[in-house]
Amino acid sequence: MSSANYHSKVGGLPPQTDLLSSKAVFTTAYAVIPRAVMTDIVTSVLPHWTGARAWVLSRPLSGFSETFSQYLMEVQPGGGSDRPEPDKRAEAALFVVDGEMTVEFDGMANELRPGSFAYIPAGAQWCIRNEGTASVKFHWIRKAFQDVDGLEPPPAIFTHEEERPISWMPDTDERWGTTRFIDPADVRYDMHLNIVTFEPGATIPFMETHVMEHGLYVLEGKAVYRLNQDWVEVEAGDFMWLRSFCPQACYAGGPDRFRYLLYKDVNRHMKL
Repeated sequence: MSSANYHSKVGGLPPQTDLLSSKAVFTTAYAVIPRAVMTDIVTSVLPHWTGARAWVLSRPLSGFSETFSQYLMEVQPGGGSDRPEPDKRAEAALFVVDGEMTVEFDGMANELRPGSFAYIPAGAQWCIRNEGTASVKFHWIRKAFQDVDGLEPPPAIFTHEEERPISWMPDTDERWGTTRFIDPADVRYDMHLNIVTFEPGATIPFMETHVMEHGLYVLEGKAVYRLNQDWVEVEAGDFMWLRSFCPQACYAGGPDRFRYLLYKDVNRHMKL
């Protein structure tokens, strides 16, 4: 999908004349982090990274999210890391929204650009470099891999949105669909990262209520999202964090298509 747009404008500070009101909200069922609050003063720098900063969009919290952490990373030219991941339990999913970078894995240099996706298995050795002349921005989802006795570990994936067709939901006239970077039938993987696309006027026509928790980063467009008991307006650059069983629905009011990057945990028994 060569015409795809991926929101990537973050940083800076609002002027002193701006109002303090915001659609930022944190509840026991969901959180909304609007793009307006992703400023310079809320970034983190990470050990063993150079020329890089991170907006931490989610992290495991007691009584809330439990399975993942999501960063929006910005790496300057010449920056990167030879030791990006400190936790050997952690698998990684990367999605590039702006710029170019190189991920070295298993002796191969993989060139990533906007729309590129990478899955890196837990315990793997990898490194990342920005060898270009402009900054690169990408989402980095980290999750502790849940090993299963009798299943071999999942292999790495390097691909691009253009290589993955949209799977349209039935009876929607190709108005609501999902681009899947990981085969949903492959039980070796315990997480998915997808892009969900709505054409203007399309909806999720029921209140989804399910065990999978979500991170949703809006890549393009705007919509009204139902989260638990509330209707929330969201647009490109906003992030939503949904606890397990949080009721959810969506109406893409347009005028353009609405798309978001979606994390969910899958394919494992519930811990008792």
